[in-house]
Order: sequence, then C-alpha cells, then structure tokens
Amino acid sequence: MGEIRKLQVPEGLEGERADTALSRLLGMSRSKVVDLISTGAVSLDDRPCGKSDRLSAGSWLEIQVPDPPRRAAPDQVAVGLKVIYENDDLVVVDKPVGVAAHGSPGWRGPTVTAGLEALGVRLADVGAAERRGIVHRLDVGTSGVMIAAKSERAYSDLKRQFKQRTADKRYHAVVQGHLDPSSGTIDAPIGRDRRHQHRFAVVSDGRPSVTHYDTLEAFHYGSLVSIRLETGRTHQIRVHMAAMKHPCAGDITYGADPKLAEMLGLGRQWLHAVSLTVQDPETGEDITFESGYPDDLRDAVGILSEIGYNT
Repeated sequence: MGEIRKLQVPEGLEGERADTALSRLLGMSRSKVVDLISTGAVSLDDRPCGKSDRLSAGSWLEIQVPDPPRRAAPDQVAVGLKVIYENDDLVVVDKPVGVAAHGSPGWRGPTVTAGLEALGVRLADVGAAERRGIVHRLDVGTSGVMIAAKSERAYSDLKRQFKQRTADKRYHAVVQGHLDPSSGTIDAPIGRDRRHQHRFAVVSDGRPSVTHYDTLEAFHYGSLVSIRLETGRTHQIRVHMAAMKHPCAGDITYGADPKLAEMLGLGRQWLHAVSLTVQDPETGEDITFESGYPDDLRDAVGILSEIGYNT
C-alpha cells in the first residue's frame, strides 16, 4: 500500500495548484502526481484533494505514496530508449534498434513497455497487459519515433487517428538500386507469406496496403527514400520495397544483398521512423515529433556517399 506522508503547506506555495505544489514537494513529475490525486491518494485538510485546488499556507496535505513499481527484468529494459516528449496523456519515445514495442510469445528481449516502466512512466491500463498503452508499433529492427498513451482518453483518440489514417507517419529508408519512377505509390495487399510463415508478402487476398514514396538522393548502389504510410501493416515498407525489387539495404530477410549490407556495416534493415504527426488528444492541435538517424544508419549513408552517386 505504500507509506502515508503528511506535509504542511509552506508559505512559499501559497496559492499554488495542488498538482504543481506536490510535484515540487515530492520530487515527482506532475503526471505522476496527477495519477495519485485521481486515485484519491491525496487529501487536503481531511477532504479529497483535486489537482487544480489552490493551496493555503498552513494547510495539511496527506499523501498515500505507492510502493515503487515492479522493476522490469534486466533483459527487458531498453537501453538507449529516449523520451522525446511527455504530458499527462501521452509519451513519445525515440526507439532504438533491437527493441520490441511490447512483449510477445517467443520474444525475451527489451521492450518499449518495460523500458518506460523502468523510467517510471505509467502507461494507460488499456488493452492486453503486455501491450497496455501501445497504439502502434515499430519492428524490432526499425528505429525512430513511437507514441504510447498514458490515459484511456488518449488511447482511444490515438487509436482512432491511426485507424482513420489521420496520423502522419514518415520514414526514411535506403533501398537497393533506383526506384522507377523515382516517386510514386505502391498499392498492393499484404498477407502472410505462404512459404515462410515468419515473413509477409504481397498476396491477392491480403489486407489493403498503401505506401507513398519519394526519392531524396540516388547513390551508385542505392537510394535514400522518404516514405509516408497510408496504412500500417506489419513489415509494410519492407514488403513493398522487396516486391518492387528494391529491398531495404541490410534487410536480409526480404532479399537484400548480404555483401552490400556488410560493406555498409549494417546488421539490420536501413529503415527509420523520422517523424510522426498526430492531433493532441486534449487540444485537437497537430503536434509533430522527429528523430534523427542513429549512428549505424548515418554511417551507412556516409559510405554510400563516399562510393559516389548515380550518373
């Protein structure tokens, strides 16, 4: 149940909102304090305290501080996971390569959910236990911007935005060769590969899948491409690029040249979620989050540049 702490409001916090004052008094983030208040764990002069209540010097606050959260197993903590933005409703992270969005059968490595837990971020208790708060996913081998919900309201709203395709997801990829045309749209259904169950493929009875692409730079051995997803199927970019005979560099699973991958120093597909734009669940305003290339992808582009450009 945690300890109970009693604090007298000092003169310096006269007139402050309860959530702001408690954040300073307890050394907690404001979002954590709001969580405490919303569960009835805070009282002000023996009555329930609201987050926007104004405090008076000399009043007494009583807080039931919860026990520390259960720590994630060491092999599940996502080393290198960075929080880009956080408020009461959502959290945005820069996901490193080698980290799954959430736990799943057969995966014992690090996850975004466990990594956030280790950082003290509480996700919305919505959906399956292992994927609570997760509204979209990135592949283990794909890095970049990813968003999760901290409140039920945000979870429902963000899920709606992804379902209705109003969330704007932008990726950069280095693909082998040169796409022709250099800009275009791939509209091809995706489903399980009937020959390889761990892979996906373009199949006639698959789910509708639409990928828009635009070549940013053409090198001798490949192209840097900007991609906007209209749908969000598993492995969608990797499958569509492979179907065009231009797999993502380093993506051995989908037919990339292992010799080129070795030359570029790639141990995974060159694919990065560079930006995500959603509507703020509270204000309705568009908010955009961005992520720069991690070192392995930046180094690979540098090697391509040194080799030369397509002429």
